[in-house]
Amino acid sequence: MDAPLNTTHVLQVRGLTKRFGGLTAVKNLSLDLRPGEIFGLIGPNGSGKSTAMKAIMGIERPSEGEVVFEGENLAGLPAHKIARKGFGMVFQHSRPLNRQTVLENIMVALLPDSLFMLFADKALTDRAKWIAERVGLAEVMDRRPPTLPFADLRRLELAKAIARDPKVVLVDEPFAGLTLAEVGTFSELIRSFRDEGRAVLLVDHNVKSVAALVDRVLAMYLGEEIVTGRADDVMRNETVRRVYLGGAIETSARPETSFEDSVPLLQVENVSVHYGKAQALENVSIHIHQGEFVSIVGLNGAGKTTLFNTISGLLPYNGEIVRAGEKLRGMTPARIARSGIVQCPESRELFGEMSVRENLDLGGQHLSDQDKDAQMAWLFELFPILKERQNQMAQTLSGGEQQMLAIGRALMMKPKILILDEPTLGLAPVILEQLSKALEKLRQTTPITLLLGEQNVTFALPHADRVYVLEHARIVWEGDPGRFAEEAGTGYL
Repeated sequence: MDAPLNTTHVLQVRGLTKRFGGLTAVKNLSLDLRPGEIFGLIGPNGSGKSTAMKAIMGIERPSEGEVVFEGENLAGLPAHKIARKGFGMVFQHSRPLNRQTVLENIMVALLPDSLFMLFADKALTDRAKWIAERVGLAEVMDRRPPTLPFADLRRLELAKAIARDPKVVLVDEPFAGLTLAEVGTFSELIRSFRDEGRAVLLVDHNVKSVAALVDRVLAMYLGEEIVTGRADDVMRNETVRRVYLGGAIETSARPETSFEDSVPLLQVENVSVHYGKAQALENVSIHIHQGEFVSIVGLNGAGKTTLFNTISGLLPYNGEIVRAGEKLRGMTPARIARSGIVQCPESRELFGEMSVRENLDLGGQHLSDQDKDAQMAWLFELFPILKERQNQMAQTLSGGEQQMLAIGRALMMKPKILILDEPTLGLAPVILEQLSKALEKLRQTTPITLLLGEQNVTFALPHADRVYVLEHARIVWEGDPGRFAEEAGTGYL
């Protein structure tokens, strides 16, 4: 039974539900937010955090439930009306007015609703300057957004959110794209909002940074609350750890000394990548031996996909990537794939209106007919369900079958290095078991080298000879999976 409404809370959410057609993205969510409190929403990718925040703010219209602010139910109101009531929102993606200065952007956020008061007066200008100084933009007030570093663009979003002195500030992914030093600075800014008596609700994939900042946290999974409480208690909750980590950790690693190549097959050396002004990888170095299975584990948003896309030639980078003594810089993605580095992307990228067989044929198009037939026969032994479904359109397969097809198409290219990006995402336990058996068969019977990116460490570690932990764009731990539980597992969240 829901708790009764309490006037000591500035915001109370009761039974919040959001459906998109037949999908329930948020289900019966309830939370309370007090003045001068920082409250965090956490959960793995797809758990419904951002949808819940958008439903509270009115960006998405709730299907059911109440959003009560100072005794008034705002559920169903459009976002601009909710903002006028006393809400500010810091969006993940900055959308400033690029032709206006920083100061002018803040002044626009300060302008009253009346069309008769569009012209700035001295009081408005002074208020905008004070806000710019408040968030650390005093030195760049006269610059335009395209000339600013990424962190200052995030500061500008903070400035616009607090311009009209809101009582509730909603912050979506405040730490995305920031360096560790910038995360610390932004954490202090958000704490200062609390010190001013504002209530702060924030969502971020950087669980550690959220946990260090919030007073309380609500963990979600598949749209529903798991538990609410102090961050350290929630992080120790067995259900939360199972959702993030997947269960008990079992390992069967081969020692690095058992691989005979004196120079690793693939070396990533001090690689950094930016998306515009946001840093996605920072001085990342990894190496993989011939025949070795290496897992890159990290929470969503850590940079795993960016690393894989960089190796595959899809992104510009600083640093070096070397395969068997040859630098990959300047090679096209097609040439890299033909040379034996093949990626199976998180999004699968299947041709839905083509059959299973046709998708597999595309993967093996460079092979002779004899080699293609042999590779296909081998693949059907690895994934028997694909043989049964070979004449079925790809889009009619289940999610697990589509994942097998995506991996199968990559294997039809006879890769020397296979990159698997989040292969377990959204799959049922029975499918995870089938994938696990297939990977173990690859490991035991083929010379293939595997680079696996996973959030689910209990899937990744049994198939890993070595493990890297990627956290906030940086490698923070390396070792064999047997040491992971002892040294890194407790700190993974």
